[in-house]
Amino acid sequence: MKSVCVFLGSSAGNHPAYERATADLGRELARRRITCIYGGSRTGLMKTLADSVLEAGGEVVGVTVQLLKDKEEFHRGLTRLHVVPTMHERKNLMIELSDAFLALPGGIGTLDELFEVCTLRQLGFHSKPCGLLNVHGFFDPLRDMLGKTEREGFMKRPVQDALDVAEDPAEILDMLRRGIPSLP
Repeated sequence: MKSVCVFLGSSAGNHPAYERATADLGRELARRRITCIYGGSRTGLMKTLADSVLEAGGEVVGVTVQLLKDKEEFHRGLTRLHVVPTMHERKNLMIELSDAFLALPGGIGTLDELFEVCTLRQLGFHSKPCGLLNVHGFFDPLRDMLGKTEREGFMKRPVQDALDVAEDPAEILDMLRRGIPSLP
């Protein structure tokens, strides 16, 4: 696994566990020499992730849209920053650049990105693994809802086949790696 796209909040959230887990993930990505692909911001958990990867000697690639670059603060120390015209192109480039996808706590934008890559995987547009780093039980309500969609007959594959879930950064990276078809 050469690259992981991480979807996460541009805010830090209300619990210190979110920043701790994000920094731990960043260091683990760098230690494993896995390039971090993310939204390019220098705020909230996004900043924590980029800073921790870079401080540990890793590579970080940001993907943003011109509108966001013009109105928000983007991280200036990135290995590379791609600027595209639309959110649709942003998500497409993130998918293209990544071997796997991982969501951390975040808001509706994080969930949008997660659901899009999971939907595209379910429909067969890619076979890249998707996961959740379930920090401080953040994704427990989402997992409950997805379980209900499965029980009610709205999911074609079991939830556990659609998403890997772990509370530890090293464990979730191991799970994602095992989910890449060409890797053992």
